[in-house]
Amino acid sequence: MSKRFLMAIAAALCVAGSGMTASAQEARSYVAPRSAADTSVPPYSGAVRVGDTLYLSGKIGVDAGRKVPDTVEGEAAAVLDSIQATLEKAGMTMDDLVYVQVFCSDVAYYDAFNGVYRGYFRKEFPARAFIGAGHLLSGARFEVQGIAVKR
Repeated sequence: MSKRFLMAIAAALCVAGSGMTASAQEARSYVAPRSAADTSVPPYSGAVRVGDTLYLSGKIGVDAGRKVPDTVEGEAAAVLDSIQATLEKAGMTMDDLVYVQVFCSDVAYYDAFNGVYRGYFRKEFPARAFIGAGHLLSGARFEVQGIAVKR
């Protein structure tokens, strides 16, 4: 192949790639959006939707007073309720989750978390990682993030 032919292919790929990026930018929507201009809020949005895929930011399980519940099970339910509420705002359910990542301050909570987690799904479980993470924000035991795809 000639150098000129390879350069033409590379240029065509760049043009096609830039079109895909613009298309993805146009298709974005936000759940609980936060603007970079607003310095009074943490620097992330609750979730970002691109097409049928929703990327959920990490959430911790706190009550209305921003306190971590006293029990492991109470906190697990609070964090999963928060994930569920974000999904519902995007027109999705827990069964639309395809990947979940759980950060845990102590992996000794694994069984207690799973006992609560099982009750949030009606179909197959999503792929998941359960990671011992040490200290979490606000003294939380769990932080959960995920990716959902509309069925």
